[in-house]
Amino acid sequence: MSTVLTAEKMHIQDAPRRLRFWRPDAAAKTFTLPAWALIVLTLIAPITIVIVMSFTDYQLGNTEVRWVGLENYSTLVLGDDFLRALKNTVLYAVLTVTASVFVGLMLALLVNQVKIGSRVYRALFFLPVASTLVAMAIVWKYLLHDAIGPINLFLRWLGFAGIPFFSSPEWSMFSLAIIGVWQLAGFNMVLFLAGLTAIPSEIQDAATLDGADSFWRRLFTVTLPLLSPTMLFVVTTSSITAFKLFDAVAVLTKGGPQGATDVLLYATYREGFENLNTAGAAAMTVVFLVIIVAASWIQARISEKRVYYK
Repeated sequence: MSTVLTAEKMHIQDAPRRLRFWRPDAAAKTFTLPAWALIVLTLIAPITIVIVMSFTDYQLGNTEVRWVGLENYSTLVLGDDFLRALKNTVLYAVLTVTASVFVGLMLALLVNQVKIGSRVYRALFFLPVASTLVAMAIVWKYLLHDAIGPINLFLRWLGFAGIPFFSSPEWSMFSLAIIGVWQLAGFNMVLFLAGLTAIPSEIQDAATLDGADSFWRRLFTVTLPLLSPTMLFVVTTSSITAFKLFDAVAVLTKGGPQGATDVLLYATYREGFENLNTAGAAAMTVVFLVIIVAASWIQARISEKRVYYK
């Protein structure tokens, strides 16, 4: 009997020594290896290759590659095409983000007041987000057509001159912004509805007792201040989406007329796949990534400061 107890005691004492090489944290790290491998292969490696390529003179199909340093970036800065594309992208982002945030907020406030059928309104306003933009861009091209578009036909029936939505440099960017607002407003509405739902009704009741008896006074004194974190998130996501404009330009305008709708992603596509300047397109991609990362970093820093002060 004593011999059996002694053997079991030695077995228990040696267990930690045997399990020393298979700790829980080691097991967790082992199980995350497939995920890390996927992240490296699909995210880190392509981004690294693009960054390295932007400092070379590589062109698609060439076997010889030469290191050129910042030459591609200096060409972008000194060239008119890139600066024009950047200016157009910023203009589109300002127009789209401002209007889509405002429209999304107004829709959220209205839908939040509806007691019957609110889910139907949410689904209807969210439909543009779920639809394919390429297919809907063709529909918008017909709706805003100069000659046969229903909107211009209606304007002429009223006695007004038709609007050259996509054939005029002055109107083309605003036309694309209309499509962008149509697509983003429903998504922003859902985000604002989530923020409105998180506001306790007791705060609204307390504001009413304190003298904010009208809807507009409660909106500016209670609702909007409490919605500021959601507002920041909506502005950030809308800005990133606006800077990623490509589908509508590729289908509707091809960067025209006269380069009025030439944006960053379409200019990158044209540089890389039409002009076959792969290194220049890589440099434009790096600039685009810097803009996106900067916007995300600013949003994260502002959110951290809000949490810190609270």
